[in-house]
Amino acid sequence: MAEKETKNKLKDLIEPIPEELLKLEQEITPKEEMKKTRAQIRGEEEIEKKKNSLAAWKPRTLLGKLVKEGKIKDIDEILIKHKKILEAQIVDLLLPIETDLLLVGQSKGKFGGGKRRAWRQTQRKTMEGNVVSFSCMVVAGDKKGHIGIGFGKAKETLPARDKAIRNAKINVTKITLGFESVEENKDNPHTVPFKVKGKCGSVRIKLIPAPRGTGLVAGDECKKILRLAGIKDVYTVTDGQTRTTINMAKATIDALNKTNKMKL
Repeated sequence: MAEKETKNKLKDLIEPIPEELLKLEQEITPKEEMKKTRAQIRGEEEIEKKKNSLAAWKPRTLLGKLVKEGKIKDIDEILIKHKKILEAQIVDLLLPIETDLLLVGQSKGKFGGGKRRAWRQTQRKTMEGNVVSFSCMVVAGDKKGHIGIGFGKAKETLPARDKAIRNAKINVTKITLGFESVEENKDNPHTVPFKVKGKCGSVRIKLIPAPRGTGLVAGDECKKILRLAGIKDVYTVTDGQTRTTINMAKATIDALNKTNKMKL
């Protein structure tokens, strides 16, 4: 009985939480939702900056002027005729392009155990001392059959990234997507149309069509290229010094470009 009385007294001493505080707790969003909203805000800001830069763009080439005037509305018209793109804004206007950095560098670590990173740091010996430069590689694509890679080098990281993004957009090419087997619905190709091989330096890569649901059976850096190209299912076989990411990326692009050739 004494225990029950003490419990009742404690309940009376503790004041109930007012409804206003409960409402405030419900209105406060968790950290995950706050992160999402911040990411959305950043995305909107980037879109606005892109729109403003395209509005202020003054094309210098004839191809750029035709695109800005709206006389060319499809990038395939440019790629089929093998016209050279010299301005990255042409691709920005005609394609919903996405970019991603490839891990071509490596941070300092004992016995070569450094972590992979996007920027590769090199040094040049001069009379004044060591001159440091940074380089990086970017892949650009729309996930619908357009893909390109670019390499940039500068004395600082951000200018190197900007150069690589520009070169990736300029080097965009059209590839052919296909099916692993005969399907009734031919509006959603998901893999390469047939076996293709690519090479660069000592690296050799072979892309093999895979059934739906297989996913990308490839390395992490190769996955970035295939995903932005619009390939969802594929098998890969590689040979050579595949840790050389630059050669690996070029070999993958070489294989993807061969999908435009008919199977013999």
